[in-house]
Amino acid sequence: MLRSMFSAISGLRAHQTKMDTVANNIANVNTVGFKTQNTVFETTLTQVLRTGRGPDDTEGGTNPAQVGLGVKLAAITTDFGQGKTQNTGRALDFMIQGDGFFVTKSGGQQLFTRAGSFTFDGAGKLITADGNRVQGWMADADGKIDSGGTMEDLQVQYGAALPPKATTSVTMSRNVMIDPTAAAGANVRVAKAVVYNQAGVEQRLNLTWTQQSTDPGNGDSYWVLSIDDEGAVAPSATAQTYGAKFTAGGKPVFTAEGATTSTPASTFLAGNSIPVTGWGSPTGATFDFGQVTAQAAGTAIQAVDQNGYTAGSLSSFSLSEDGTMTGVYTNNERRAIGKLAMATFDNPSGLINMGNTSYAIGDNSGVALIGEAGTGSLGTLTSGALEMSNVDLSEEFTGLIIAQRGFQANSRVITASDELLQDLVNLKR
Repeated sequence: MLRSMFSAISGLRAHQTKMDTVANNIANVNTVGFKTQNTVFETTLTQVLRTGRGPDDTEGGTNPAQVGLGVKLAAITTDFGQGKTQNTGRALDFMIQGDGFFVTKSGGQQLFTRAGSFTFDGAGKLITADGNRVQGWMADADGKIDSGGTMEDLQVQYGAALPPKATTSVTMSRNVMIDPTAAAGANVRVAKAVVYNQAGVEQRLNLTWTQQSTDPGNGDSYWVLSIDDEGAVAPSATAQTYGAKFTAGGKPVFTAEGATTSTPASTFLAGNSIPVTGWGSPTGATFDFGQVTAQAAGTAIQAVDQNGYTAGSLSSFSLSEDGTMTGVYTNNERRAIGKLAMATFDNPSGLINMGNTSYAIGDNSGVALIGEAGTGSLGTLTSGALEMSNVDLSEEFTGLIIAQRGFQANSRVITASDELLQDLVNLKR
């Protein structure tokens, strides 16, 4: 038999594989997270008809005469380049911008995928379209996440209760307005604050600032601060009073109850915070006035932050670029629920394609390097978008033509070889 026929047969097989690969790419042109595959050919064995010979003193050297015996498939490589962005607006659609894979689990096996179209199962666990559970780290009761701990199934339970938290600190800001011409006790400024007790019940407070005097020599002003319930007609049993001194344009320094203009400056206590008992947590709340100054004009003092809240339930969640899932509760609190884990590999082309746009660790992929989105070589995450296939149709159609012509040409070689064999058989006639 002619060597050309067997070479052409190997060419048919190789180009059939290329055609299969191109067809698969085109079929998955709209598959979320799909990565293009490419065929790589290489020569098979070569038959040496005549060996080469080096030059000597009398003759020049000769090159070997070799006949190739066809082609074979060297590899089918995967292009893990970034796919285009498809905005969906769906909260459970996540896209990786950069390197990395989502980590999932199916029947105890760890898998990896770029397809970020997720949903929930009946237990509130985050799953892929084919039911694999998305892996990450869940937050503790205080919303803290240990990304160095063991990965687990991510779970979001709508309606999950967030117990109330009593206020332990309040931050005040802006300005106490000075009136240098006012008589003692005539300039009164009232600020308001809201705190929560241990049961999550809202408590509204009045913070009444009463100017005692202003030192014309250095601009210092002296005040009495009284804190009481907003609805109290007369001072309540829990009402508290503090003396305060403001250096011109500076922060308040508090002293004991009943401070007056005659109180020496040396008796004022250092610090801008005061402990207020009777409201907030059972042990009271600390009011921080470090952002408050005494000015002749400006924006009136007010509470800008406090760390207590009433009871609430989970109503929605959002995803940040580092993979943190933040829950939004009916009491307007926001708290971390968990964080998506991501993985990268030294050689992602060595991963084993398990179908369903998922991959498993292969012998040549290296181990999975687990981490948070946006750290190291891992990409960032975008919510409300999906990564589309990175198939380039113009390139695939070109490959389709190449595969077709290659197959055609090899079939012609077989036809020509057959004709040569027919001529050889006809010599007998």
